[in-house]
Order: sequence, then C-alpha cells, then structure tokens
Amino acid sequence: MNLNSIHNIYFVGIGGIGMSAIARYFHANNKYVAGYDKTQTEITESLIELGMAIHFEDSVENIDKRFLNSENTLVVYTPAVSGNHTELVYFRANGYHVLKRSEVLGLITENTFCLAVAGTHGKTTTTSILGHLMRECEIEMTAFLGGISENYNSNLILNGAEVSVVEADEFDRSFLTLSPDIACITSMDADHLDIYGDASELKKTFEDFSKRIKPNGKLFIKNGLPLKGITYGIEDDSNYTVQNIKIENGTYVFDVKTPKTVLENIQFNLPGRHNLSNALIALAMAVEYGCPYRQLAKALASYKGVKRRFTYHIKSEGLVLIDDYAHHPEEINAVHQAVREMYPDKKVLAIFQPHLFSRTRDFADEFADSLSQFDELLLLDIYPARELPIQGVTSAWLLDKVNNKNKELVSKGQLLSKIGESNAQIILTIGAGDIGEEVKHIKKEFSFES
Repeated sequence: MNLNSIHNIYFVGIGGIGMSAIARYFHANNKYVAGYDKTQTEITESLIELGMAIHFEDSVENIDKRFLNSENTLVVYTPAVSGNHTELVYFRANGYHVLKRSEVLGLITENTFCLAVAGTHGKTTTTSILGHLMRECEIEMTAFLGGISENYNSNLILNGAEVSVVEADEFDRSFLTLSPDIACITSMDADHLDIYGDASELKKTFEDFSKRIKPNGKLFIKNGLPLKGITYGIEDDSNYTVQNIKIENGTYVFDVKTPKTVLENIQFNLPGRHNLSNALIALAMAVEYGCPYRQLAKALASYKGVKRRFTYHIKSEGLVLIDDYAHHPEEINAVHQAVREMYPDKKVLAIFQPHLFSRTRDFADEFADSLSQFDELLLLDIYPARELPIQGVTSAWLLDKVNNKNKELVSKGQLLSKIGESNAQIILTIGAGDIGEEVKHIKKEFSFES
C-alpha cells in the first residue's frame, strides 16, 4: 500500500497509547484523522484539541462522512478491539483498506533507517531514551513511543523522516511486521501466554524477530539471553557495560565501556538498575548509529522519564508517592529494587492492581513472591482489560499466596482511608489498568504532607 495515496485515516481504538502516536504522526503529515474509542481519556482529549473528530459510541452512524469513500481511506485497528466491533465489521464488509496498528507502523518505517526496541520489559523507557538521544543529537527522526515522554509531553517525537525509532511490541507477534536496521532485545521473560501458550513459543518469536533485521544490520542483546548479537550489561564482560556506579544526590554517575573507548562520569536521573540497563542500551544503539559521544552524554543527563514509570507525585521529607506501570512480577521486582536503593530506611506501602485474569493465573506464585517484599500491601481487584473472568482467579486467591502479615484486599473506595491508616513514608501505586486514575485522588488527599 502507498500511504501517499491515502488521505483519510480512521482509527478503531484511537485512544490506545500506540494507536494515538500513529494518529499524531498522520495528523502532522496533513492527513485527515478521526476515530472511535470506548473511553474518554486525557489522550483522547489531547487528540481532539489537535482537531481530530473522536466519538465514544460504537455506531456506524457516528463515522465521519469523509470516510464514506473507501478508495482513499485507511482504517487502522488495535487487536484489543473485538472482531465483532460494529464499525470494524462495517469497514471490512465494504471494501476498505483495514490494517492492524503494527502493520501500519511497518509501512511507515519501511523506507526509513529503523531502530527498534524489543523485549518483555523496558521497551517504553528504552525507546523514549533513544528517541530523546537522537533528537538532542539533531538527527532527522520520528520516534513512536509506548508511553508519554516527560521531556516532550507526548508519545511522538517528530523531528524529520530519515530515521524512525520504534517500540517493537511482542504482543500478538506485532513486531514481526518490522524490518529494523538496528534492534535490541532487552528481555525474554515469559508473558502474554494467552497469546503464545508457553514460554518456548515466545522465545521462538523473539528468534523470528531477530531474523527480521536488514542485511548488515545490528542486533543488541542483554547479556545472558539465548541469542547472538552485540551484548550489553551492568558491571560484566559485555561489549557495552556500565562500570563504577555511584549515586550522588539521587543521580546515577557511572562510566560506560564501549568496544572502542570508556565514557566517564555519565549522569542519569532515573532510579533503579533496570533503568541503568535501559539507558545503556539506548546509548549503545545511538553510538552504533553514529551519534557523537559528548552530545549523547549531555542528552542522557537531561532525560526526564516516561509518565507512569517511577513517576513522583509527592516528594517530601514526610511522604513520597510514586506511580509505576509495572504489571509483571519481574517489573515489580525492579520497582522494589529501585525504591529500596533510593529509600533504604523507609517503610514502603505498595498498592497493586493485577492486569488480566490470564496473567494473574499464569504468574500467581511469582506475583506473590514479588509483592511479599514490601512492608505493606493493598491489593485491588483484577483489571480485566480485554478478558472475561476466569473461574477461581481472583485477587483474594492471589492475596492468599502472598507471604506478608500486612496485606489486605481493598476496593477503590477504601483506598484513601486505608492509606491514611498506614504509617508508611513511601506509597507505591503499581499496575497497568486504571490504577493511574486513583493517583490524582491520593495526591489530592495527602499532598498537604509536602
């Protein structure tokens, strides 16, 4: 498909984080963009402010009349939308060009120099760091992010079309539509078993992705993964490695050993060893592309993070409130490591909302182990997202597995009073569902502490 011949782009599920980035891209490239989403959010409001027509009721009658001509219209949908969605069924039945988000991303990036970030954890932060580094090095590039960058207040960094930086999503095997020039794989932990069935099939799909790299392209892999490529790691024998780590005034200061040199006294402001790893691989990919060392070091020091990735909402002597998107046991472990490193003598209350019945079922014991590490735990009901309930899989069932004396199952309506009963100095809200919406209520109730 030639995207130049398409004038109108309609999104089914336009409010999704990946979908909205592409919607912004087409809007910036003078296409007429509109769409549907089931929920009104800050993202959909920001798209409406740009001039996109968005509605929230699944009805063919709501489709903008500009989209009645199927010849010059592209319909983009997310796999999170049901196959019997009324508007999607209409478009398919009437001869429209209908493509998944990942397929459209593949079309956008196929004629660019593409840098792709894959892995079950760390994709969004790494992609946003890499996008920021390339932007600050004045590369003509576009970065599609899976989160809202604090530096740009957007999930799209738009600075030209020669280079693309993309988050390569393994969900639904989406990343197999990409053909990157430089790629990395940050992790291959089991996840999305509702799609893959078992961990071996997920591993095979990552192997398939590694074969999608263009001839003479480069693959970076975190040291220890069962693939061949340029290795990176923390304080080890990798091709790219972080050494001499110090924490000064809440900032990491460290050296980076590359195959050719050592970069000294690099500064990075995000806490947690997992974020050090994300910064390292973003830096390594930018180095291999050809960005100058001095500009990269300056850019890394100015990186602010991604919303809902260890985001501070209250930061005072008496109380700290941090919100994080972590929704897999390994991600919760990474958040725990980061908060203990930054606040070793403080009491930590974690509020967790499990995401998906299938993920809760598949990793129940691992979730229990990761949640047992906090001083106190408040557990919310499972956020279903695209799933129907699974018999016996509940938050109460998960809580029984947690080895923690200070644990409780709570509703959203009980949250504020339960937090008020705690004497924890650090409050963590964790999860990929709608728990982020509760943060503003918690902040409003307890920000007098700051």
